[in-house]
Amino acid sequence: MKFIALKTCDGGAKGRISFCCKALKLTLQGFHNYLKNRNKPWKHEELTAKMMEILSEDECNDTYGRDRMHKALLLKYPDSGIPSEATVYRVMTAIGITHRPNRKPNGITKADREARKSDDLLKRDFKADKPFSKCVTDITEVKAKNGKLYVSAIFDCYDLTAIGLSMDDNMRAELCAATVENTASAYPEFCGAVLHSDRESQYTSASYRAALNEYGVKQSMNSAGGRCHDNARCESIRGLVTRMKNELFYSRGRRSTDYTTEQLKTMIWRYYMSYWNNRRICSSIGGMPPAEKRRRYYSDKTGKSVAAAME
Repeated sequence: MKFIALKTCDGGAKGRISFCCKALKLTLQGFHNYLKNRNKPWKHEELTAKMMEILSEDECNDTYGRDRMHKALLLKYPDSGIPSEATVYRVMTAIGITHRPNRKPNGITKADREARKSDDLLKRDFKADKPFSKCVTDITEVKAKNGKLYVSAIFDCYDLTAIGLSMDDNMRAELCAATVENTASAYPEFCGAVLHSDRESQYTSASYRAALNEYGVKQSMNSAGGRCHDNARCESIRGLVTRMKNELFYSRGRRSTDYTTEQLKTMIWRYYMSYWNNRRICSSIGGMPPAEKRRRYYSDKTGKSVAAAME
């Protein structure tokens, strides 16, 4: 359309319009509509501004795809008439902010087939109706400039909050035990929870079991042995550490090996405890950050208690 407008002096050279449209297989009506509307503001300018505002809130938000961007818009602008997810995707494509994840799973632990196993208390039911009732733990490796960093984390199945985190330059059982101790110290409500894991050697060790017993945490393990890929929620929990590496490094052209272990510790701590827990949209919990779902739970619980007291 711009080419025809240039060749016809914005439609002033009447004799050329028909020739150019026919040559480019365009309609006259389409060209005149272009001239009429080309100076009008794009109808999605306001939506674009809202998307850019969300992206500017945190550098990791640039990994949002269509689903999480749509949910983030609904959460941040609930009364603004946000269009459908399909429209959001078209606008994201038009302004060049679509995201395709580049996942690089990294399973590093091995099952200890000789050690004593614990029962599978969850039986593939990873849904929780309240915080600190069911939790899942996992460990992953991140390569650094000066070695390797191992990250052990505990997530609450209720809202995917990262409630425990430990990091070290080795993957011995003491790292997983320290994660349990850190979580219990930060959240006394964690004591008494069910903590599910794979059946690897770290989770069958004496030091890990001792930490669980000290804080009254019930141990649960996969019933079939090996990894927890036999159930959707536990596989998604394993994906949480994969997402961390994807969103911090792979998707933005960074390499973890450009950073020292101390630098990585700061980045990973901030990612989980600041960004993930408080700001990252999680589709699997209703399109909101974990902190928002937890806030709503305690708000509803307080409201019900007040209502019961007034009866």
